[in-house]
Amino acid sequence: MDVLLDDTDRRILSDLLEDGRASVNTLAQRAGVSRATAYSRLERLRDAGVVTGFRAVIDPAKVGLPITALILANVEQHSWQEARDELLRLPGLEYLAFTSGGFDLVMLVRVPDVVALRDVVLVRLHGSPLVRSTQTIFVLDESRLPSPAAPELTPPTPRAARAGSRRR
Repeated sequence: MDVLLDDTDRRILSDLLEDGRASVNTLAQRAGVSRATAYSRLERLRDAGVVTGFRAVIDPAKVGLPITALILANVEQHSWQEARDELLRLPGLEYLAFTSGGFDLVMLVRVPDVVALRDVVLVRLHGSPLVRSTQTIFVLDESRLPSPAAPELTPPTPRAARAGSRRR
């Protein structure tokens, strides 16, 4: 179920995307509401599952994982859930999604070197009876966006414009 967001909610979410460590006081000031209002809005957004957590954004290369690859794979159709459960245990797996199109799924892995990537692909994936085929794509450069939902957080119309368009 979609959660109805007003301008205050959108502002709080936008500010959290920019700075996940922002205090409730800071969120309140930026949204132009009281601390109590900001706190209750944040709690409501968390309870509704809109805000699911707060985490640090880490540079993988600086923690020993300079190699990033996308791995596209086809799996046995009758056991895709079993394949998913097995693939979730892959070393270096950061993202896994089942997709439509030419491949059943896409994975993003981060590993320390090409030898580790070779082991993921040739030993773990090709060694699994559930994986039929793979295609590996090296990531040469990447840009991270704050959130896939970020563009949607901009209010579609100013509050005054909406208020003036109501029928009485």
